[in-house]
Amino acid sequence: MCAESYIRNFLVKKIHPHTIIIGYDHHFGKDRAGNYLMLEEFGKELGFAVKEIPRKLLNEITISSTQIRKALSEGNVRTANALLGYDYFFDGKVIEGNQLGRTLGYPTANLSVEDPEKLLPGNGIYAVQVTSEGILYKGMMSIGFNPTIGDNKLSIEVNILDFDKDIYGSVICIHVKHFLRKEQKFNSLDELKFQIAKDKEETIRLLS
Repeated sequence: MCAESYIRNFLVKKIHPHTIIIGYDHHFGKDRAGNYLMLEEFGKELGFAVKEIPRKLLNEITISSTQIRKALSEGNVRTANALLGYDYFFDGKVIEGNQLGRTLGYPTANLSVEDPEKLLPGNGIYAVQVTSEGILYKGMMSIGFNPTIGDNKLSIEVNILDFDKDIYGSVICIHVKHFLRKEQKFNSLDELKFQIAKDKEETIRLLS
Protein backbone atom coordinates (compact mmCIF):
# COMPACT_ATOMS: atom_id res chain seq x y z
CA MET A 1 0.00 0.00 0.00
CA CYS A 2 1.36 3.42 -0.87
CA ALA A 3 2.01 5.78 2.03
CA GLU A 4 -0.77 8.19 1.12
CA SER A 5 -3.35 5.41 0.88
CA TYR A 6 -2.12 4.01 4.22
CA ILE A 7 -2.71 7.40 5.86
CA ARG A 8 -6.10 8.10 4.28
CA ASN A 9 -7.66 4.64 4.11
CA PHE A 10 -6.18 2.97 7.16
CA LEU A 11 -4.97 5.44 9.78
CA VAL A 12 -7.69 8.04 9.30
CA LYS A 13 -10.64 5.96 8.04
CA LYS A 14 -10.14 3.00 10.44
CA ILE A 15 -8.62 4.60 13.54
CA HIS A 16 -9.72 8.26 13.42
CA PRO A 17 -6.62 9.43 15.30
CA HIS A 18 -6.43 12.58 17.38
CA THR A 19 -2.62 12.38 17.51
CA ILE A 20 -0.09 10.16 15.77
CA ILE A 21 3.30 9.65 17.43
CA ILE A 22 6.12 8.50 15.17
CA GLY A 23 9.79 7.67 15.70
CA TYR A 24 12.28 10.11 14.20
CA ASP A 25 13.56 7.54 11.68
CA HIS A 26 10.38 5.59 10.99
CA HIS A 27 9.23 5.06 7.40
CA PHE A 28 6.10 3.33 6.17
CA GLY A 29 4.18 2.41 3.04
CA LYS A 30 5.39 1.12 -0.30
CA ASP A 31 9.09 1.81 -0.88
CA ARG A 32 9.17 3.31 2.64
CA ALA A 33 7.99 6.60 1.18
CA GLY A 34 6.01 7.72 4.24
CA ASN A 35 7.67 9.60 7.10
CA TYR A 36 7.10 12.21 9.80
CA LEU A 37 7.01 15.13 7.35
CA MET A 38 4.37 13.44 5.18
CA LEU A 39 2.21 12.72 8.21
CA GLU A 40 2.56 16.33 9.31
CA GLU A 41 1.33 17.57 5.93
CA PHE A 42 -1.65 15.21 5.82
CA GLY A 43 -2.43 16.03 9.45
CA LYS A 44 -3.15 19.63 8.47
CA GLU A 45 -5.58 18.44 5.80
CA LEU A 46 -7.22 15.55 7.64
CA GLY A 47 -7.33 16.98 11.15
CA PHE A 48 -4.84 15.07 13.31
CA ALA A 49 -1.74 16.16 15.20
CA VAL A 50 1.67 14.56 14.76
CA LYS A 51 4.44 14.27 17.33
CA GLU A 52 7.94 12.99 16.70
CA ILE A 53 9.92 10.80 19.08
CA PRO A 54 13.46 12.21 18.82
CA ARG A 55 16.64 10.19 18.84
CA LYS A 56 17.46 9.46 22.45
CA LEU A 57 20.78 8.53 23.94
CA LEU A 58 21.28 6.60 27.15
CA ASN A 59 24.88 6.49 28.34
CA GLU A 60 25.91 7.23 24.75
CA ILE A 61 24.04 4.16 23.42
CA THR A 62 21.28 4.77 20.91
CA ILE A 63 18.06 3.30 22.23
CA SER A 64 16.70 0.98 19.58
CA SER A 65 14.97 -2.36 19.31
CA THR A 66 18.15 -3.72 17.69
CA GLN A 67 20.25 -2.82 20.73
CA ILE A 68 17.67 -4.33 23.07
CA ARG A 69 17.43 -7.58 21.09
CA LYS A 70 21.22 -7.84 20.93
CA ALA A 71 21.58 -7.30 24.67
CA LEU A 72 18.93 -9.92 25.47
CA SER A 73 20.36 -12.51 23.11
CA GLU A 74 23.76 -12.07 24.78
CA GLY A 75 22.29 -12.37 28.27
CA ASN A 76 23.10 -8.73 29.00
CA VAL A 77 19.99 -8.23 31.11
CA ARG A 78 21.21 -5.08 32.82
CA THR A 79 21.64 -3.21 29.53
CA ALA A 80 18.39 -4.54 28.04
CA ASN A 81 16.35 -3.52 31.08
CA ALA A 82 18.02 -0.10 31.22
CA LEU A 83 17.19 0.54 27.56
CA LEU A 84 13.63 -0.71 27.99
CA GLY A 85 13.00 1.26 31.15
CA TYR A 86 11.50 -1.84 32.81
CA ASP A 87 12.42 -5.47 33.46
CA TYR A 88 12.03 -7.66 30.38
CA PHE A 89 9.25 -10.20 30.89
CA PHE A 90 7.41 -12.98 29.10
CA ASP A 91 4.54 -15.36 29.79
CA GLY A 92 4.83 -19.13 29.70
CA LYS A 93 2.43 -22.03 30.13
CA VAL A 94 3.55 -24.68 32.64
CA ILE A 95 3.88 -28.07 30.94
CA GLU A 96 5.17 -31.54 31.83
CA GLY A 97 8.97 -31.86 31.87
CA ASN A 98 11.53 -34.60 32.47
CA GLN A 99 11.33 -34.22 36.29
CA LEU A 100 15.13 -33.84 36.54
CA GLY A 101 14.82 -30.77 38.74
CA ARG A 102 12.68 -32.66 41.24
CA THR A 103 15.25 -35.46 41.29
CA LEU A 104 17.96 -32.92 42.15
CA GLY A 105 15.85 -31.32 44.87
CA TYR A 106 15.00 -28.25 42.81
CA PRO A 107 11.61 -28.86 41.15
CA THR A 108 11.07 -26.69 38.11
CA ALA A 109 8.15 -25.38 36.14
CA ASN A 110 8.81 -26.22 32.50
CA LEU A 111 7.47 -23.49 30.27
CA SER A 112 6.04 -23.33 26.80
CA VAL A 113 6.01 -19.84 25.32
CA GLU A 114 2.86 -19.61 23.23
CA ASP A 115 3.83 -16.47 21.29
CA PRO A 116 6.25 -17.52 18.50
CA GLU A 117 7.31 -13.88 18.02
CA LYS A 118 8.41 -13.41 21.64
CA LEU A 119 12.16 -12.99 21.95
CA LEU A 120 13.77 -15.04 24.70
CA PRO A 121 17.01 -14.18 26.49
CA GLY A 122 20.13 -16.06 25.42
CA ASN A 123 20.87 -19.48 26.87
CA GLY A 124 22.01 -19.41 30.47
CA ILE A 125 20.93 -19.19 34.10
CA TYR A 126 19.02 -16.16 35.38
CA ALA A 127 17.67 -14.72 38.60
CA VAL A 128 14.01 -13.93 37.96
CA GLN A 129 10.81 -12.90 39.62
CA VAL A 130 7.75 -15.02 38.90
CA THR A 131 4.14 -13.89 39.01
CA SER A 132 1.69 -16.73 39.61
CA GLU A 133 -1.97 -16.04 40.41
CA GLY A 134 -1.12 -12.43 41.16
CA ILE A 135 1.61 -13.24 43.70
CA LEU A 136 5.28 -12.39 43.11
CA TYR A 137 7.95 -14.99 43.91
CA LYS A 138 11.72 -15.22 43.60
CA GLY A 139 13.12 -17.81 41.24
CA MET A 140 15.97 -18.98 39.05
CA MET A 141 15.52 -19.80 35.40
CA SER A 142 17.46 -22.00 33.01
CA ILE A 143 17.22 -21.57 29.25
CA GLY A 144 19.15 -24.09 27.17
CA PHE A 145 19.68 -27.71 26.24
CA ASN A 146 20.60 -29.29 29.61
CA PRO A 147 24.07 -30.34 28.36
CA THR A 148 24.80 -32.45 31.46
CA ILE A 149 22.06 -34.93 30.53
CA GLY A 150 22.54 -34.55 26.77
CA ASP A 151 19.14 -33.06 26.01
CA ASN A 152 18.88 -31.82 22.42
CA LYS A 153 15.67 -29.84 22.87
CA LEU A 154 15.60 -26.24 24.05
CA SER A 155 13.88 -25.96 27.40
CA ILE A 156 12.84 -23.12 29.69
CA GLU A 157 12.72 -24.17 33.33
CA VAL A 158 12.03 -22.08 36.40
CA ASN A 159 12.64 -23.09 39.99
CA ILE A 160 10.32 -20.94 42.11
CA LEU A 161 11.75 -20.43 45.58
CA ASP A 162 9.60 -21.26 48.63
CA PHE A 163 6.83 -22.57 46.40
CA ASP A 164 4.97 -25.87 46.49
CA LYS A 165 1.81 -25.70 44.38
CA ASP A 166 0.53 -27.67 41.42
CA ILE A 167 0.43 -25.13 38.60
CA TYR A 168 0.42 -27.45 35.57
CA GLY A 169 -1.55 -25.86 32.76
CA SER A 170 -1.46 -22.36 34.23
CA VAL A 171 0.29 -19.35 32.73
CA ILE A 172 2.97 -17.58 34.77
CA CYS A 173 4.90 -14.39 34.05
CA ILE A 174 8.71 -14.30 34.22
CA HIS A 175 10.44 -11.00 34.96
CA VAL A 176 14.10 -11.35 34.00
CA LYS A 177 16.26 -9.56 36.59
CA HIS A 178 19.89 -10.77 36.45
CA PHE A 179 22.12 -13.03 34.38
CA LEU A 180 23.95 -15.53 36.60
CA ARG A 181 26.07 -17.65 34.27
CA LYS A 182 26.21 -19.44 30.95
CA GLU A 183 24.90 -22.98 30.76
CA GLN A 184 27.65 -25.56 31.13
CA LYS A 185 28.17 -29.30 31.08
CA PHE A 186 29.05 -30.97 34.39
CA ASN A 187 30.72 -34.34 34.86
CA SER A 188 27.98 -35.64 37.14
CA LEU A 189 24.57 -34.80 38.54
CA ASP A 190 26.21 -34.20 41.93
CA GLU A 191 28.36 -31.46 40.40
CA LEU A 192 25.27 -29.97 38.78
CA LYS A 193 23.40 -30.06 42.09
CA PHE A 194 26.30 -28.32 43.83
CA GLN A 195 26.29 -25.55 41.23
CA ILE A 196 22.51 -25.11 41.46
CA ALA A 197 22.88 -24.59 45.22
CA LYS A 198 25.40 -21.81 44.50
CA ASP A 199 23.02 -20.34 41.90
CA LYS A 200 20.27 -20.28 44.51
CA GLU A 201 22.47 -18.42 47.00
CA GLU A 202 23.37 -15.84 44.34
CA THR A 203 19.72 -15.49 43.30
CA ILE A 204 18.62 -14.78 46.86
CA ARG A 205 21.42 -12.26 47.27
CA LEU A 206 20.60 -10.42 44.05
CA LEU A 207 16.84 -10.34 44.63
CA SER A 208 16.95 -9.44 48.31
